[in-house]
Amino acid sequence: MKAKKTKVVSSMMAVLLVGSLTAGCTSTSTTGSETPKASDQPKAAEGKKEERSLRMMSAVIGGKTPEENVLFEKEIERLTGIKAKLEKPASDYNQKLMAAVSSGEKYDLLQVSKELMNTLTEQGVLMPLTDQVKGSKTLQDPDVLPTQEWDQVKTKDGKIYGVFSKFQGGTMPIVRADWLKKLNLPEPKTFDDYYKVLKAFTEQDPDGNGKKDTYGLSTAGMYELQGFFSGAGLKQRYVEKDGKLDVPYSTDAAIPVYEWLNKLYKEGILDPNFATNDTGKMRNLFLADRVGMITYWDAWVGMLNNTRKIADANTTFEAKGLPGVAGADGKYMLRRGDPDVWVIPVNAQSPKTAFEFIEWWHSKDGIVLGSMGIKDTDYKENDGKYELTQAGKDHAMDHGVPFWYNKKFPNPFGLLPGVKEAQDLVMKNATLELTPPKWADAEKIINEYSFKAILGEMPAADAVKKMREQLKSAKLID
Repeated sequence: MKAKKTKVVSSMMAVLLVGSLTAGCTSTSTTGSETPKASDQPKAAEGKKEERSLRMMSAVIGGKTPEENVLFEKEIERLTGIKAKLEKPASDYNQKLMAAVSSGEKYDLLQVSKELMNTLTEQGVLMPLTDQVKGSKTLQDPDVLPTQEWDQVKTKDGKIYGVFSKFQGGTMPIVRADWLKKLNLPEPKTFDDYYKVLKAFTEQDPDGNGKKDTYGLSTAGMYELQGFFSGAGLKQRYVEKDGKLDVPYSTDAAIPVYEWLNKLYKEGILDPNFATNDTGKMRNLFLADRVGMITYWDAWVGMLNNTRKIADANTTFEAKGLPGVAGADGKYMLRRGDPDVWVIPVNAQSPKTAFEFIEWWHSKDGIVLGSMGIKDTDYKENDGKYELTQAGKDHAMDHGVPFWYNKKFPNPFGLLPGVKEAQDLVMKNATLELTPPKWADAEKIINEYSFKAILGEMPAADAVKKMREQLKSAKLID
């Protein structure tokens, strides 16, 4: 790399967090700032007046530091009158939460993934919220939470145990659109199209430094290859048919996709370190002009563009989301991320107040707190206009809610370049796969044999056969 480029890349890394400043900008929004009332909330213990206090645990919602978390608690009290104690473990969230729940500790609200919600529901830990949600004018407003989104969190019998804490997007191939233009290449749609584009990115010096130092594609292991398996009509994770669970990546239909990926690897088009990359390494290669395509979240389309723009106002860099490879029916198949939800444990001391808080979280004030953060610390407000402080910029407008559903409160900072188009692709082409409690066990087996197929350590057909045998032996598929 040239010295100038190295300097630019260093600057880009320094402003990466700032780059997500308006990643909370979505076409979604929120209600007014008045605390909403639930028409049918969980009842407090009979004969006792419920205190307006909450003990909460969250993985991502809250302050960025322990000190700011205290301010976050005070801001909740200022805005709602609810005295909140928000515990936010620095690491190993799921393990610490499960240990606390198993020991009988009492929480009023937990913020969890859908996968963890399913586990807690099976264990009888969570309070059903179906009636309260159906009776809530706030949560039933389609401009606050789109009606069809509830299907993501309903159980098979239609019950609801969790309410969305934010909008969760999806994943897709992300391409250097400026490299496509420079090499006069059309946007790819088929496997052959993608091969030609990725090969050109590897061999035709798209970064213009006169060296053969670029790759067509980089990934973080098997992370989010759904856009390519789309070409074979295969979903990531589990599918259910006639009451039986299966993993499409372990079927014979997946063999041609593994063979295609192996071809990329053998020809030096796929980053040779893909199997050991984490997502940070993958992103950095993309930002440093080392790779022309990655597979990642829709939100990062805008964050990548903004990061490079901050580093160099005259950059031609352009990240763009793609729908992946079209299947035989001409349709695309992307993946929605598991939603994060608020849940109320059955032993909650203040369940009514907890549900009131959930409704408030989807109001203007709740969304401002979850995105911009704490007034006079993260942002200033004057006559309805918001300005981020330096701390607010450093915190990237994400205190647990970088994106939200509510259309009644547009993001005051607008949208980052490419985000809306990427999210539109997700909403049009993506579905949420099933994530049973033992998915982590299945994923280990899938990754092991997927890597063997892609790296050429086993013929793809043999790798798929072994993968399927082990999944069945472990009773992870029917």
